[in-house]
Amino acid sequence: MALKITVIGTGYLGATHAAAMAELGFEVLGLDVVTEKVAMLQRGEVPMYEPGLEELLRKHVAGIEGSSGRLRFTTDPAEAADFGDVHFICVNTPQKHGEYACDMSYVDTALESLAKHLTKASLVVGKSTVPVGSADRLAARLAELAPAGDEVELAWNPEFLREGFAVQDTLHPDRIVVGVRSERAEKLLREVYATPIADGSPFVVTDFPTAELVKTSANSFLATKISFINAMAEVCEAAGGDVVKLAEALGHDDRIGKKFLRAGIGFGGGCLPKDIRAFMARAGELGADQALTFLREIDSINMRRRGQMVEMAREALGGGSFLGKRVAVLGATFKPDSDDVRDSPALNVAGQIHLQGGQVTVYDPKGMANARRLFPTLGYADTATDAVRGADVVLHLTEWREFRELDPAALASVATTPVVLDGRNALDPQTWRAAGWTYRAMGRPAA
Repeated sequence: MALKITVIGTGYLGATHAAAMAELGFEVLGLDVVTEKVAMLQRGEVPMYEPGLEELLRKHVAGIEGSSGRLRFTTDPAEAADFGDVHFICVNTPQKHGEYACDMSYVDTALESLAKHLTKASLVVGKSTVPVGSADRLAARLAELAPAGDEVELAWNPEFLREGFAVQDTLHPDRIVVGVRSERAEKLLREVYATPIADGSPFVVTDFPTAELVKTSANSFLATKISFINAMAEVCEAAGGDVVKLAEALGHDDRIGKKFLRAGIGFGGGCLPKDIRAFMARAGELGADQALTFLREIDSINMRRRGQMVEMAREALGGGSFLGKRVAVLGATFKPDSDDVRDSPALNVAGQIHLQGGQVTVYDPKGMANARRLFPTLGYADTATDAVRGADVVLHLTEWREFRELDPAALASVATTPVVLDGRNALDPQTWRAAGWTYRAMGRPAA
């Protein structure tokens, strides 16, 4: 009999996982406590921007004409428990207010609300990013609460989704990691992921702690790589070097690789910053805090970049006050191909300049609604041209393709002063300079 799958939590991770599981041929039931979100998903609409996700959802949601009908949503945990053979927990694990540690309350609540209804053999699978040791604790709680007792097991299967590529990463993962305690759990997860395994995705079987550590270790490594090249940009600034050429030369070494070596204003979003902080906090609880003290410096380099971009903008305006100066900001999201503005370096820089008296106008292809909610006092424009109109300086802070394809000559004609600061080292300096712009970027020679 074909497995039935439930997905608990239908945010960014859960909605993507549910749609992808339906695409792989399973009957899927998504569970969420937010009625409005469930209603929205049941109409085939997604509450966030993620390329390809809405199309995939509409292909499978029951009740939509022409869909497979394999995907439904509910707010009833008893219905989910009765329906599923494999239950994926996909809820958020934000940073605790005022602390570095991870807030596990959503995961705990999700597991407990499901567990008390589990009356038949099933596998509960954690996908949320959690502090190492959580799975052991949750497995004990599951055994305590589930009426089916030993017939209900826990496994841990971390997610490695990249915003902007989440659908592809779920259907064609670069690796599948499962932390299991039994052959039965491994067999069930091999069945769930049979298609990507057959397509060549490596399937790595580990214990609970290792599975939990894979995600936080991966994010820590990526954060380290970004902050490393940003530290090199600071040295290039001091020495007169070119960090873009430096990164290109480093990237040819296949032990290093070129990915994540673009210097700029640093990383943000809902994962890297909070994950490295939670990792540091957890290492401290385990008595291994010295092992991760380097992450404190990674975080510090990253946050310093934002202040450096503000100072670069001040310098471009003559080194004095931002009062009365018009500043155009291209980009609001923390990365392109997403509408996510959580801990966005672009919005942080815009907000700092605004607080210092600058008249800031922001434009982003997808993140405007979320940016307005977070920073309602900033100015917003409907197009890049409108944002740049009358600007004394232009800041390029999110590397959307739309910005790389702008016509610099047309933009120069509407700016008061054609000065562009490339916070992502993604624009072509020669093209912009040829169109009359003064082009500056972090870690690169002025001309």
